[in-house]
Parts: sequence; structure tokens; C-alpha cells
Amino acid sequence: MSLVDVHNEWDPLEEIIIGTAAGARVPRADRSVFAVEYAGDYDSQEQIPSGAYPDRVLKETEEELDILAAELTKLGVTVRRPGARDNAALITTPDWETDGFHDYCPRDGLLAVGDTVIETPMALRARFLEPLAYKDILLEYFNSGARWLSAPKPRLTDASYDPQAPAGERLTDVEPVFDAANVLRFGTDLLYLVSDSGNELGARWLQSAVGDTYTVHPCRKLYASTHVDSTIVPLRPGLVLVNPSRVNDANMPDFLRSWETLTCPDLVDIGFTGDKPHCSVWIGMNLLVVRPDLAVVDRRQTALIKLLEKHGMNVLPLQLTHSRTLGGGFHCATLDVRRTGSLETYRF
Repeated sequence: MSLVDVHNEWDPLEEIIIGTAAGARVPRADRSVFAVEYAGDYDSQEQIPSGAYPDRVLKETEEELDILAAELTKLGVTVRRPGARDNAALITTPDWETDGFHDYCPRDGLLAVGDTVIETPMALRARFLEPLAYKDILLEYFNSGARWLSAPKPRLTDASYDPQAPAGERLTDVEPVFDAANVLRFGTDLLYLVSDSGNELGARWLQSAVGDTYTVHPCRKLYASTHVDSTIVPLRPGLVLVNPSRVNDANMPDFLRSWETLTCPDLVDIGFTGDKPHCSVWIGMNLLVVRPDLAVVDRRQTALIKLLEKHGMNVLPLQLTHSRTLGGGFHCATLDVRRTGSLETYRF
């Protein structure tokens, strides 16, 4: 029986991968980093930080990830963790050379759909070999009967990036490139964010990979920067949390227009370490749904917690102190690979 079996973002959770902060670092500034992360600083390359994160950040984050793992285990969820890697090691191709990033966000490079895990062709060169962190886990899933696919490995030449283009147009269409976190699962409907971390060719490749059972919905002019899970957050069938600074009547995905929407309230700015954060204050809405009536939410986001409770959700309040520093909240730092339930189409 396949250990991978997941159809949406809300069915009761059975198995999950939680990332690690061990060895996390900021990769050297190259054309991909500017296009995806720091386009506004393209003309002042010396201002971009690089190197290992402070030990305090990594230690505190690893402790908080351990707490998350323990709390989910108490709820009966099987938790998997990657081993440590040397992210300072050089990555070299015939076209470029860089160092690594981190293995904190399994959501970014692995997409689980049905009984399949897809290694996605990520936009940052520094993440080129990131799936290796999960190789042993993926081998186990494959041996259990799961399908294991890898998108065509992108070359990520300079032609793939245009840091001086408008936001949302900095990743060119010379080859399929997208992060797994550009995708949300709504049963047979897959939302695909076209942004600086996911191009049009990536959406076409994904549709070809998942076949006619699924419909990939490329969403344009929704959020220009990177991932979708601090913009739209499915809570349960028919109910979705939206970011009011990004989502409006004009750009709401058509297949979600019949869903009830909750507008995320103003969030607490939790701050960050270093010169520049990897994400905005909206990372506070990057929650993990454990089941339709329970979500893991940052304990500091009290207004959001009250809103969710008002709409029938219980909250497990935990904390990732450095989520803005490392670039990921509870959804980013996890990858759900098995939930109870079956494949359905959700149209209301």
C-alpha cells in the first residue's frame, strides 16, 4: 500500500515530512537570487547577505520544529525528518556555480498529488540538489508503491532570469521552472501560481504530468513574487482564507469564486534577524491544516486565531520564531504526504 495518498490541503492528516534548520544558509548572490528574492537590489549586489544563518536562529528553529513534530505525533500523525547536509558545498554545472540554501522547506521542492511525489524544477540555482535531502524517504515511499517523478532538470542559465523586469515577469519561459509551493491541491483542481517562482511552461509541464484526472489552473496577477501559501489558504471544502492585500474580485481564481472567503486580519509583525527578511508579515497566515476542524497557527497571530475559531476551527498555537528570517511558516516547513479521504471535485 502506497505511503503517499493525499488529495487536498485539509483532510485528516496521517503522515508528514517536517524540514530541518540544520546547516541553513543564505546562498551567494547570483542572477537567480536577484530575480527571485532581491530584484530591487540588482544594481547593488554587495548589499545582499550570504553565508550561514546565526547559530541562535538555527538552534531555536530546530527546537520549535521538534515541538511541532512532537505535537503532531501526539495527534497520531507519522512524522518524517530529513538528515543534515552540507549546504555550504559548491554546486557546479557547465553553466554556473553556487552554494546551497537549506532543507527547511520540503514544501518548496516536492509536490505530493494523489499517490505521486514530484520533484519540481525549482527557480533558485542554490536549490538544484535539494531533493537529495529527502532521497531515503522518497525511496521508501517508492518501495511502498508510490509513484516518484522528477520534472526535467532545468539548466537555469542567465536567460531564465530577468531581474530588471516587472515583478511577476522575472522568471522567463525558456524551460519549465516552478517551485512546488506555487501549487495548492483542491481535489481534482490544482491551483498554480504564475509568479517569479513559477512560469507558464511549468504549468503546462505539470498538467502533462498529472494527466486528465486533474485540471491545473494557472493563476496570473494574483501574487507576483514567489509562493501561493501566504496568499490563499484552503481551510476545508468551501472555505478559504485570503490575503486582502493580494486577492480581490478581479483576480480570484474562477474555480474558487463559489467558495466562502475569510479575509485575513492584520497580522503581527514578528520581525526578522539580519539585514533583509525572506518573506513579509503575511507569513503569519502560512498555517497547516491538520483536519477540517484543527489548524496549527502561529500563537502570536491572535486576531487570526480568533477569526478561525469564530468559523468553527480549533487551533494548535505553536511558534516558528524565525519564519520571516528563514522564509517559511508551518505550511512551508512541512509536506503532507498522506491524508484520509478520496479524490473529489469541489465545486459549490
